[in-house]
Amino acid sequence: MANDRDVVLVEGVRTPFVKSESKFKEVHPAELGRVAVHELIERSNLDVKMVEEVIMGNTGTPSDAVNISRVVALRAGIPQSVPAVSVHRNCASALESITTGYERIKAGTLDVVISGGTENMSQMPLIMSRPFVKAFQSLMGARSTGQKLAALGGLLKADMKQVIELVTTGPMAATAHKPRVSIVEGLTDPFVGINMGQTAEILAKEWEISREEQDRFALASHKKAAAATASGRLAEEMTPVFLPPNFKEFVAQDIGFRAELTEEQLAKLKPFFDRKYGTITVGNACPLTDGAGAVLMMSRAKAKELGHKPIASIRGYAFAGLEPERMGLGPAYASPLALKRAGLTMKDIGLIELNEAFAAQVIACLKAFGSDTFAKEKLGLSSKVGEVNPDIVNVNGGAIALGHPVGATGTRLVITLMKELKKRDVQFGLATLCIGGGQGGAVVLEREA
Repeated sequence: MANDRDVVLVEGVRTPFVKSESKFKEVHPAELGRVAVHELIERSNLDVKMVEEVIMGNTGTPSDAVNISRVVALRAGIPQSVPAVSVHRNCASALESITTGYERIKAGTLDVVISGGTENMSQMPLIMSRPFVKAFQSLMGARSTGQKLAALGGLLKADMKQVIELVTTGPMAATAHKPRVSIVEGLTDPFVGINMGQTAEILAKEWEISREEQDRFALASHKKAAAATASGRLAEEMTPVFLPPNFKEFVAQDIGFRAELTEEQLAKLKPFFDRKYGTITVGNACPLTDGAGAVLMMSRAKAKELGHKPIASIRGYAFAGLEPERMGLGPAYASPLALKRAGLTMKDIGLIELNEAFAAQVIACLKAFGSDTFAKEKLGLSSKVGEVNPDIVNVNGGAIALGHPVGATGTRLVITLMKELKKRDVQFGLATLCIGGGQGGAVVLEREA
């Protein structure tokens, strides 16, 4: 039954998702966020004076915008009196922004919140070695000519050690003098010491998921994304991004999916994370991606007062923890909790957006949903969460085709889901994703009549 404190989603919009080191490589993540928030305001015809807080997810934390939410808000025209906060829950940072807004509104603290996420993985920095940083600091602090020359010599020596170690040990090996790639470190679990791809390899082996099954899933993702793009279906949730320096060129659709991809092409790719025995390749895993998105959230009472017609309401959400080395199963842990809090079962769900970090990870989750053994041993349930019809999962393609800008993906899942619920006249939907570090997140939406 409808309640004034129900949390409703009035509108949602995102930028195109673009493969890293391509069109968005010079676009600051705060600018990507600004574009999404500005368009959200325009589409919803929102009086910005009504906004009570802006919450943005981000994982890269650029040094020139450490509270990136505040930068995004001010650049998008939100009044200075409106506070803004950035949140971080790895892959679910943008979902965290939505659930944080949900709690604010549900509790009666706020009535109008803009939530979202932004990430430019192209701009994640190279971290210089400690000897190099120390030598550079000495150079910056040098006063006399002698001190400067000595410091410069130390800098050159440290730099040469970096070059030598880079050549002799390879780019992935950690050494004392070599610079570190922040994105590689960020995608490596500090507790178990393996990267996200290696966690997917574990699931592929434990759930007996073949390379061929993964490649077929990946191909389907590309085909669905291509079809949704060709029909204009995905364009409805996007806004163009104009590119620096002259802002004449723009990007208006996702860059990453491959309409002409074949299973034969995927089969030729070599395993990337376990080169001898593995099945995970760059073709059946999501690419590094840049993008942003935002949603407008309100209490039902405030939406009615302001004359807004909500698209969907949030029925419930959950986050759950699990073994970091099996982080890809996060949706199988969080979804039943979210469904229980929403008063629903998997049988009630008509659409699912499940983030495709890896094909193996999604397939493992779908198998886990339908497993009595998993439900009893891992979830403490008497029977399985519920079989899932693959036809309702990621109907417009997923992250394998569209990409996964880590701090923004949760918003895309919710935007796509809320709009598809309306287009397809489906009542209930589930948005869920795995989270690096061994967590899962899930949100249950209901289409508004």
